[in-house]
Amino acid sequence: MPQAKNRQFLDFEKPIKELFDEIEKLKQTAEKTKVDLSDSIKKLEDQVIEKRREITSHLTAWQKVQLSRHPDRPYTMKYIEKMCTNFVELFGDRNVRDDKAMVGGFAQLDGQTVMMIGQQKGTNTKMRQMRNFGMANPEGYRKALRLMKLAEKFNKPIITLIDTPGAYPGMEAEERGQGEAIARNIFEMIRLQVPVICVIIGEGASGGALGIGVGDRVFMLENSWYTVISPENCSSILWRSWDQKEKAAEELRLTPDHMYNFGLIDNIVQEPLGGAHWDYNEAAALLKPRLIETLQELRQYTPEQRIENRIKKYGKMGFWDEVPA
Repeated sequence: MPQAKNRQFLDFEKPIKELFDEIEKLKQTAEKTKVDLSDSIKKLEDQVIEKRREITSHLTAWQKVQLSRHPDRPYTMKYIEKMCTNFVELFGDRNVRDDKAMVGGFAQLDGQTVMMIGQQKGTNTKMRQMRNFGMANPEGYRKALRLMKLAEKFNKPIITLIDTPGAYPGMEAEERGQGEAIARNIFEMIRLQVPVICVIIGEGASGGALGIGVGDRVFMLENSWYTVISPENCSSILWRSWDQKEKAAEELRLTPDHMYNFGLIDNIVQEPLGGAHWDYNEAAALLKPRLIETLQELRQYTPEQRIENRIKKYGKMGFWDEVPA
């Protein structure tokens, strides 16, 4: 987790930044003058907590989108590090290459072996380029499917962590069958015999999210989003400009509360006060027990029951009206 002086702040987090600046000044003054200012610093730290609570109590849809993209936000590998032990990363799709935007491997979660799979964004410019900003190519989705089939072979549950602005839209990705790879994953995930839990930990955009997003249970973190298109791209299509992205975010109904009310997800997982970027340990500690509890629940069903429930779950999604003939 970044130290206070290295933190990055979004526009609506500026009041928190101002308090941090005051705290830093007091600390410097105390160091220079050898005067005990701990009481004043403590008051400001309490104000920081209160300000975080105040800001997150009435976030707009666009602000939640911004939080989901926060540069200090924990990504897939960080959650695996904080929740699991003995993680063994596996590589390659056995066809083209290893896609660094998609990571996965066996790990132990509370003593039980699970297959962890997810999109990984980079933490600096060089790593973002290597990870392709979390946008997987077809070989990334084929790698994920290979690992799912491996987990099924050894009867191990699967947990996917979704955080992507979308599947990579480049020409070379289309040439290698991006659409087919995602469609194949959706088809195969419905039929997996082992428990599958999907968690949207940040951005859940379009087919890029669906490619590892079909499971017995689908959760969303409090400050994540899930929809067919990003607000910016929606704005550019409807209004020929990104200027209406805030309006697009509201109209897309992409926040966890809307997704839950639509029946597209099963539950919402709380984040630390102000967002997951404030405390990685707490963010993982809030998610981990939900995963353990859900795995215990899913193990009570036979593989046939899980597959049947999955088909019913996705078959009844959506709502519509029929016009009399």
